[in-house]
Amino acid sequence: MRRFSGIAIALALAAAACTGGGGTTPPPDKLGVVEIPPGEPLHIAFWGVLSGANASLGEDSKRGVEIAIDDKGGKLLGHTIELTSEDAQCTPEGGATAAQKLAADKTIVGLIGSSCSDETAGGMATLNAAGLVTISPSNTRPQFTQADRPAEFAGYLRTAHSDAVQGKVAAEFVYNQLKLTKAATIHDGSAYAEALANVFAESFKQLGGQIVAQEAVSKGQTDMKPVLTKIAAAGPEFIYYPIFVAEGGFITAQAKEVPGLENVKLMGADGMFSPDFVKAAGAAAEGMYLSSPDFTAFGGDYAGFLAKYKAKYGDPISIFHAHAYDATNILFAAIEKVAVKADDGTVYIGRQALRDALYQTKDFPGVTGTLTCSQYGDCSAPVIAVYQITAREVGGQWPPEKPIWRPEASPGS
Repeated sequence: MRRFSGIAIALALAAAACTGGGGTTPPPDKLGVVEIPPGEPLHIAFWGVLSGANASLGEDSKRGVEIAIDDKGGKLLGHTIELTSEDAQCTPEGGATAAQKLAADKTIVGLIGSSCSDETAGGMATLNAAGLVTISPSNTRPQFTQADRPAEFAGYLRTAHSDAVQGKVAAEFVYNQLKLTKAATIHDGSAYAEALANVFAESFKQLGGQIVAQEAVSKGQTDMKPVLTKIAAAGPEFIYYPIFVAEGGFITAQAKEVPGLENVKLMGADGMFSPDFVKAAGAAAEGMYLSSPDFTAFGGDYAGFLAKYKAKYGDPISIFHAHAYDATNILFAAIEKVAVKADDGTVYIGRQALRDALYQTKDFPGVTGTLTCSQYGDCSAPVIAVYQITAREVGGQWPPEKPIWRPEASPGS
């Protein structure tokens, strides 16, 4: 299978036309053009965490991509859809390695991913330089869709919410609903966790609360008692630790064993919204809170999508499956919009044209809501709520049946 630059394709087709070959000439594209000959697949790829303690986050999203492909009958523009994946391991280094592999494959039309914000931070420069575009279903770091984002994010969009929303909702729940005024935060050094913990802290202080401690743990750390003991000395009523499955499990399991924290309320976020977290934390997870997308307030036919998910895989194992489904369908719609099909069935897709079409997405009927992409790639319809883990979830049933609290402005409140 051959791949040419946009200029090379234009010249080749012009030559064919001069010799009577006919066909449709695609417009030149400054980032190049993907050529898909008759009988060859249309190649998209998923990149995200697919191994280790946080594998459920990436696998859940990948399943959303697969259902979107199923809904197309496995074909787009007359070509079989080929899905490949790269494990980005939820680290900057893993994201960089995955991006290098993806950038080297000139057959890829577009990407869904990454899962973790660290992966995107590590890989986005490489993907952008290769002319690739990616839509993340679960990156939530605010900077990625802000006006001051780095230039290499020109090829980046997301259907996930920004944690500028999630952090504020979590703070409102603690201050206004729980009526607590002293909070502490813990992050794990990741782009996701540090940003979300900071948004929570700033929002909590603006409401009138006091942040008595802001601490950090390391990925891979298992003994959390030193940092928890330090936090206990500051006298918090509440601890917000928006981190991931493994470290979140250790903090939850050990917190009540630290003098001074016996009655302190605990809360994680969407990075821990998984049955794997409950297994890691054990019985200590009962009663704690999680901030996360409000699946009961999703727009569109989420119920129909969920039925397909359960029939194919069983119960969801994380929270971003629907966001991945929407991201994939937005990608498919943009591909259909810009693709040029020659008389012989060859399909040409301009990389810059595809980016432009994605950024022009408006009022897309997704299952997470009606989606319109901003000039900085924010395509989300953010609806965040708070869930509480009960004996039901500790006993093995997942996910929680419904949120216990949502902001008054949120749909369904």
